[in-house]
Amino acid sequence: MSRRFPIVSSLGIALALLMAPSPLSAWGNNANKLIVNRAIDTLPADLRPFFDANRSILLQHVNDPFVTGEKTPAERKNQFLYLEKYGRFPFEALPRSYKAAVMKFGKSKLESNGLLPWQIGVYSAKLTEAMRVGKWEDAKLYAAVLASYVAAAHDPFNTTDNLDGHLTSQSGINERFGAILVDRYSSFFFMRPNDAVFIADPTDRAFEACLSSHSWLETILYADRDARRGLNAYTDEYYDHFYNESGAILIRQISDAATDVGSFWLTAWKNAGQPQLPR
Repeated sequence: MSRRFPIVSSLGIALALLMAPSPLSAWGNNANKLIVNRAIDTLPADLRPFFDANRSILLQHVNDPFVTGEKTPAERKNQFLYLEKYGRFPFEALPRSYKAAVMKFGKSKLESNGLLPWQIGVYSAKLTEAMRVGKWEDAKLYAAVLASYVAAAHDPFNTTDNLDGHLTSQSGINERFGAILVDRYSSFFFMRPNDAVFIADPTDRAFEACLSSHSWLETILYADRDARRGLNAYTDEYYDHFYNESGAILIRQISDAATDVGSFWLTAWKNAGQPQLPR
């Protein structure tokens, strides 16, 4: 697939962040930053210093694809996968090979239903190549963008065409679950991501993440309906109830996302031949 996310200057990114409206992602800015922070902690001792030293750059750029998605709608197709468009769980009708999927469904249908797992594969390859040839400034940005897409695969609402709850009369549930609950309760999160591990097939792993995320949708939708029962607004009572019922899922998804982000970074470095990292 062709390159979809241009690397621009830090000044350009900063201006875009100031001028652009809120990102379209269901995960909010704070959730993505939390994922990156914890992902660095999953890395082995020989890789972690590079990412630790560039933590601020990673945090600055992890939301870049969603800022771009606000200004360039064509970017949006890279941030979701409407699994229901391919039958029933576990959606075996959809080939995981991009070429095979295009042959079966056509490029237009794939793009309208989302390209998230393949985009993760693309940026895994970009990060690997940048590390292999020692383009470390590119590698930092690719690592941040890759983290953004991997995090997106762990958000249940990026795996469904009911992404904002409109199909179940629960408008805005994606923001309530992935952004507002994080903003309100993240100081209480008990997160323990696993150590990063090598991933044999990044695209296949991205599909597995999407499937796992999708499996939580009904539970989250029910929790939202139950929390709203008897209330006329999204009050503190609603959010406390919603968090009590769905908070464990939220923490699990963010923790798993952090583990996977670290694993994708580790995999890129190993596939690049474990080059000497800059100090």
